Amino acid sequence: MPISFPAFLPARAVRFLTAAAAAGSLAGCADGGLANPFSNLFGGEKYETKILVDTPADTLYNQGLARMKNRDYEGANKKFGDLGKEYPKSEWSRKALLMQTYSEYTGGKYDDAIGTANRYVGLYPNSADTPYIYYLAGMSYYNQIPEADRDQERAEKAMAIFSQLVEKYPKSEYASDAKYKIGVARDQVAAREMKVGRYYLEQSNYTAAINRFREVIGKYQTTRHTEEALYRLVEAYLRLGIVNEAQTAAAVLGHNYPESQWYKDAYARLKTGGLEPREDQSSWISKAFHKIAG
Repeated sequence: MPISFPAFLPARAVRFLTAAAAAGSLAGCADGGLANPFSNLFGGEKYETKILVDTPADTLYNQGLARMKNRDYEGANKKFGDLGKEYPKSEWSRKALLMQTYSEYTGGKYDDAIGTANRYVGLYPNSADTPYIYYLAGMSYYNQIPEADRDQERAEKAMAIFSQLVEKYPKSEYASDAKYKIGVARDQVAAREMKVGRYYLEQSNYTAAINRFREVIGKYQTTRHTEEALYRLVEAYLRLGIVNEAQTAAAVLGHNYPESQWYKDAYARLKTGGLEPREDQSSWISKAFHKIAG
Protein backbone atom coordinates (compact mmCIF):
# COMPACT_ATOMS: atom_id res chain seq x y z
CA MET A 1 0.00 0.00 0.00
CA PRO A 2 1.51 3.33 -1.01
CA ILE A 3 2.73 5.52 1.82
CA SER A 4 1.17 8.97 1.89
CA PHE A 5 2.87 11.99 3.44
CA PRO A 6 1.27 15.13 4.89
CA ALA A 7 0.47 17.76 2.28
CA PHE A 8 2.46 20.43 4.13
CA LEU A 9 5.80 18.63 3.74
CA PRO A 10 8.25 20.37 1.37
CA ALA A 11 8.61 18.55 -1.95
CA ARG A 12 12.27 17.70 -1.40
CA ALA A 13 11.42 16.18 2.02
CA VAL A 14 8.74 14.03 0.42
CA ARG A 15 11.19 12.85 -2.25
CA PHE A 16 13.75 11.88 0.38
CA LEU A 17 11.25 10.07 2.57
CA THR A 18 9.74 8.26 -0.41
CA ALA A 19 13.16 7.01 -1.42
CA ALA A 20 13.88 5.98 2.13
CA ALA A 21 10.61 4.11 2.35
CA ALA A 22 11.37 2.24 -0.85
CA ALA A 23 14.79 1.26 0.44
CA GLY A 24 13.28 0.03 3.69
CA SER A 25 10.61 -1.98 1.88
CA LEU A 26 13.19 -3.77 -0.19
CA ALA A 27 15.15 -4.63 2.92
CA GLY A 28 12.03 -6.00 4.53
CA CYS A 29 11.21 -8.17 1.53
CA ALA A 30 14.69 -9.58 1.55
CA ASP A 31 14.07 -10.85 5.12
CA GLY A 32 10.92 -12.57 3.97
CA GLY A 33 8.43 -10.30 5.61
CA LEU A 34 7.14 -6.81 6.05
CA ALA A 35 9.14 -4.47 8.25
CA ASN A 36 9.15 -0.88 9.39
CA PRO A 37 10.55 0.89 6.30
CA PHE A 38 12.72 3.13 8.47
CA SER A 39 13.86 0.68 11.14
CA ASN A 40 17.08 -0.54 9.56
CA LEU A 41 17.87 2.25 7.13
CA PHE A 42 21.15 3.20 8.82
CA GLY A 43 22.78 -0.02 9.95
CA GLY A 44 20.19 -0.97 12.52
CA GLU A 45 19.63 2.47 14.01
CA LYS A 46 16.05 3.55 14.14
CA TYR A 47 15.31 6.38 11.71
CA GLU A 48 13.61 9.42 13.17
CA THR A 49 11.26 11.11 10.73
CA LYS A 50 11.89 14.85 10.50
CA ILE A 51 10.40 17.61 8.39
CA LEU A 52 13.12 19.39 6.43
CA VAL A 53 12.56 23.12 6.65
CA ASP A 54 14.08 25.44 4.04
CA THR A 55 16.47 28.06 5.40
CA PRO A 56 14.85 31.52 5.13
CA ALA A 57 16.14 33.61 2.22
CA ASP A 58 17.33 36.48 4.37
CA THR A 59 19.27 34.05 6.56
CA LEU A 60 21.13 32.59 3.57
CA TYR A 61 21.81 36.08 2.28
CA ASN A 62 23.19 37.30 5.60
CA GLN A 63 25.29 34.17 5.94
CA GLY A 64 26.81 34.94 2.56
CA LEU A 65 27.54 38.52 3.59
CA ALA A 66 29.13 37.33 6.83
CA ARG A 67 31.43 35.00 4.93
CA MET A 68 32.41 37.80 2.59
CA LYS A 69 33.24 40.00 5.56
CA ASN A 70 35.55 37.25 6.80
CA ARG A 71 37.04 36.92 3.30
CA ASP A 72 35.69 33.42 2.96
CA TYR A 73 34.75 33.99 -0.66
CA GLU A 74 34.28 30.31 -1.46
CA GLY A 75 31.84 30.01 1.43
CA ALA A 76 30.06 33.19 0.38
CA ASN A 77 29.71 31.96 -3.20
CA LYS A 78 28.14 28.74 -1.94
CA LYS A 79 25.63 30.57 0.23
CA PHE A 80 24.62 32.92 -2.58
CA GLY A 81 24.43 29.97 -4.95
CA ASP A 82 22.21 28.06 -2.50
CA LEU A 83 20.00 31.11 -2.15
CA GLY A 84 19.49 31.26 -5.90
CA LYS A 85 18.59 27.56 -6.03
CA GLU A 86 16.24 27.70 -3.04
CA TYR A 87 14.37 30.81 -4.20
CA PRO A 88 14.59 30.90 -8.01
CA LYS A 89 12.94 33.70 -9.97
CA SER A 90 12.67 35.82 -6.84
CA GLU A 91 14.18 39.15 -5.88
CA TRP A 92 16.39 37.21 -3.48
CA SER A 93 17.71 35.18 -6.40
CA ARG A 94 18.60 38.38 -8.25
CA LYS A 95 20.38 39.82 -5.23
CA ALA A 96 22.23 36.54 -4.71
CA LEU A 97 23.48 36.54 -8.30
CA LEU A 98 24.66 40.12 -7.94
CA MET A 99 26.52 39.38 -4.72
CA GLN A 100 27.94 36.15 -6.13
CA THR A 101 29.43 38.11 -9.02
CA TYR A 102 30.93 40.61 -6.61
CA SER A 103 32.22 37.88 -4.30
CA GLU A 104 33.89 36.00 -7.16
CA TYR A 105 35.45 39.20 -8.45
CA THR A 106 36.69 40.25 -5.00
CA GLY A 107 38.08 36.77 -4.39
CA GLY A 108 40.06 36.89 -7.63
CA LYS A 109 37.92 34.27 -9.40
CA TYR A 110 37.71 36.48 -12.47
CA ASP A 111 36.58 33.90 -15.02
CA ASP A 112 33.83 32.74 -12.63
CA ALA A 113 32.77 36.35 -12.11
CA ILE A 114 32.55 36.88 -15.87
CA GLY A 115 30.36 33.79 -16.24
CA THR A 116 28.07 34.84 -13.39
CA ALA A 117 27.87 38.38 -14.77
CA ASN A 118 26.77 37.00 -18.14
CA ARG A 119 24.02 35.03 -16.42
CA TYR A 120 22.88 38.14 -14.56
CA VAL A 121 22.68 40.26 -17.72
CA GLY A 122 20.77 37.48 -19.48
CA LEU A 123 18.23 37.21 -16.66
CA TYR A 124 18.00 40.86 -15.58
CA PRO A 125 18.96 43.10 -18.53
CA ASN A 126 16.91 46.02 -17.21
CA SER A 127 17.93 45.86 -13.57
CA ALA A 128 19.21 49.00 -11.87
CA ASP A 129 22.34 47.02 -10.98
CA THR A 130 23.09 45.86 -14.54
CA PRO A 131 25.59 48.71 -15.22
CA TYR A 132 27.53 47.59 -12.15
CA ILE A 133 27.52 44.01 -13.42
CA TYR A 134 28.97 45.22 -16.73
CA TYR A 135 31.64 47.06 -14.76
CA LEU A 136 32.54 43.97 -12.73
CA ALA A 137 32.80 41.87 -15.89
CA GLY A 138 34.98 44.50 -17.56
CA MET A 139 37.19 44.73 -14.49
CA SER A 140 37.52 40.96 -14.39
CA TYR A 141 39.09 41.08 -17.86
CA TYR A 142 40.99 44.29 -17.12
CA ASN A 143 42.70 42.82 -14.05
CA GLN A 144 44.02 39.99 -16.21
CA ILE A 145 45.65 42.16 -18.89
CA PRO A 146 49.21 40.82 -19.30
CA GLU A 147 52.43 42.56 -20.28
CA ALA A 148 52.72 43.91 -23.82
CA ASP A 149 54.75 40.93 -25.00
CA ARG A 150 51.79 38.59 -24.36
CA ASP A 151 48.56 38.03 -26.24
CA GLN A 152 46.14 40.88 -25.53
CA GLU A 153 42.82 39.06 -25.87
CA ARG A 154 41.89 40.01 -22.30
CA ALA A 155 42.55 43.67 -23.02
CA GLU A 156 40.38 43.52 -26.13
CA LYS A 157 37.53 41.87 -24.21
CA ALA A 158 37.83 44.46 -21.45
CA MET A 159 37.54 47.21 -24.08
CA ALA A 160 34.47 45.55 -25.59
CA ILE A 161 32.60 45.28 -22.28
CA PHE A 162 33.55 48.75 -21.08
CA SER A 163 32.48 50.14 -24.46
CA GLN A 164 29.06 48.46 -24.07
CA LEU A 165 28.77 49.98 -20.60
CA VAL A 166 29.54 53.48 -21.88
CA GLU A 167 27.22 53.08 -24.87
CA LYS A 168 24.26 51.63 -22.98
CA TYR A 169 24.63 53.55 -19.74
CA PRO A 170 26.42 56.83 -20.54
CA LYS A 171 25.10 58.49 -17.38
CA SER A 172 26.10 55.63 -15.12
CA GLU A 173 28.47 56.35 -12.26
CA TYR A 174 30.78 53.73 -13.77
CA ALA A 175 30.94 55.26 -17.25
CA SER A 176 33.77 57.69 -16.50
CA ASP A 177 36.10 55.05 -15.10
CA ALA A 178 35.14 52.70 -17.93
CA LYS A 179 36.26 55.32 -20.46
CA TYR A 180 39.59 55.71 -18.69
CA LYS A 181 40.17 51.98 -18.64
CA ILE A 182 39.26 51.70 -22.32
CA GLY A 183 42.13 54.12 -22.97
CA VAL A 184 44.53 52.06 -20.86
CA ALA A 185 43.51 48.82 -22.56
CA ARG A 186 43.80 50.37 -26.03
CA ASP A 187 47.28 51.57 -25.21
CA GLN A 188 48.26 48.07 -24.12
CA VAL A 189 46.95 46.48 -27.31
CA ALA A 190 48.78 49.11 -29.37
CA ALA A 191 51.96 48.38 -27.42
CA ARG A 192 51.64 44.73 -28.41
CA GLU A 193 51.22 45.66 -32.08
CA MET A 194 54.30 47.89 -31.90
CA LYS A 195 56.38 45.18 -30.29
CA VAL A 196 55.50 42.67 -32.99
CA GLY A 197 56.01 45.29 -35.71
CA ARG A 198 59.49 46.12 -34.44
CA TYR A 199 60.34 42.42 -34.40
CA TYR A 200 59.31 42.04 -38.06
CA LEU A 201 61.31 45.15 -38.91
CA GLU A 202 64.41 43.66 -37.31
CA GLN A 203 63.83 40.47 -39.31
CA SER A 204 63.60 42.54 -42.54
CA ASN A 205 60.00 41.40 -43.00
CA TYR A 206 58.91 44.90 -43.92
CA THR A 207 55.45 44.08 -45.24
CA ALA A 208 54.49 42.29 -42.02
CA ALA A 209 55.92 45.18 -40.00
CA ILE A 210 53.92 47.73 -41.98
CA ASN A 211 50.73 45.77 -41.35
CA ARG A 212 51.29 45.99 -37.60
CA PHE A 213 52.05 49.71 -37.65
CA ARG A 214 49.03 50.19 -39.86
CA GLU A 215 46.88 48.60 -37.15
CA VAL A 216 48.15 51.17 -34.67
CA ILE A 217 47.42 54.05 -37.04
CA GLY A 218 44.00 52.74 -38.01
CA LYS A 219 42.63 51.48 -34.68
CA TYR A 220 44.72 53.01 -31.91
CA GLN A 221 45.58 56.42 -33.26
CA THR A 222 44.80 58.18 -29.98
CA THR A 223 47.37 56.18 -28.03
CA ARG A 224 50.91 57.22 -27.18
CA HIS A 225 52.33 54.82 -29.77
CA THR A 226 51.16 56.73 -32.85
CA GLU A 227 54.29 58.87 -33.17
CA GLU A 228 56.62 55.90 -33.21
CA ALA A 229 54.30 53.99 -35.56
CA LEU A 230 54.57 56.81 -38.11
CA TYR A 231 58.33 56.89 -37.79
CA ARG A 232 58.55 53.11 -38.24
CA LEU A 233 56.43 53.43 -41.37
CA VAL A 234 58.99 55.92 -42.73
CA GLU A 235 61.73 53.40 -41.98
CA ALA A 236 59.91 50.38 -43.46
CA TYR A 237 58.72 52.13 -46.62
CA LEU A 238 62.19 53.53 -47.32
CA ARG A 239 63.65 50.04 -47.09
CA LEU A 240 61.04 48.81 -49.54
CA GLY A 241 61.73 51.75 -51.85
CA ILE A 242 58.19 53.09 -51.59
CA VAL A 243 59.27 56.70 -51.28
CA ASN A 244 55.93 58.53 -51.47
CA GLU A 245 54.49 56.58 -48.53
CA ALA A 246 57.63 57.23 -46.46
CA GLN A 247 57.37 60.96 -47.25
CA THR A 248 53.67 60.96 -46.37
CA ALA A 249 54.27 59.24 -43.03
CA ALA A 250 56.92 61.83 -42.17
CA ALA A 251 54.71 64.74 -43.27
CA VAL A 252 51.75 63.52 -41.20
CA LEU A 253 54.08 62.97 -38.25
CA GLY A 254 55.44 66.50 -38.54
CA HIS A 255 52.00 68.04 -38.92
CA ASN A 256 50.56 66.34 -35.85
CA TYR A 257 53.66 66.13 -33.65
CA PRO A 258 56.02 68.90 -34.80
CA GLU A 259 58.08 68.85 -31.57
CA SER A 260 58.37 65.09 -31.44
CA GLN A 261 61.80 63.48 -31.47
CA TRP A 262 60.32 60.83 -33.74
CA TYR A 263 59.59 63.54 -36.33
CA LYS A 264 63.10 64.94 -36.04
CA ASP A 265 64.53 61.47 -36.62
CA ALA A 266 62.19 60.86 -39.57
CA TYR A 267 63.13 64.21 -41.13
CA ALA A 268 66.83 63.46 -40.75
CA ARG A 269 66.40 60.00 -42.28
CA LEU A 270 64.67 61.42 -45.34
CA LYS A 271 67.31 64.14 -45.73
CA THR A 272 70.03 61.50 -45.80
CA GLY A 273 68.47 60.18 -49.01
CA GLY A 274 67.90 63.63 -50.47
CA LEU A 275 64.19 63.57 -49.65
CA GLU A 276 61.84 65.66 -47.54
CA PRO A 277 58.40 65.18 -45.95
CA ARG A 278 55.60 65.51 -48.50
CA GLU A 279 52.03 64.39 -47.95
CA ASP A 280 50.27 62.40 -50.64
CA GLN A 281 46.59 62.83 -49.77
CA SER A 282 45.68 59.68 -51.71
CA SER A 283 47.81 57.63 -49.30
CA TRP A 284 46.09 55.45 -46.72
CA ILE A 285 48.15 57.22 -44.06
CA SER A 286 46.80 60.62 -44.99
CA LYS A 287 43.23 59.30 -45.26
CA ALA A 288 43.48 57.62 -41.88
CA PHE A 289 44.39 60.88 -40.13
CA HIS A 290 41.87 62.97 -42.05
CA LYS A 291 39.18 60.45 -41.13
CA ILE A 292 39.99 60.74 -37.43
CA ALA A 293 40.15 64.52 -37.65
CA GLY A 294 36.83 64.61 -39.46
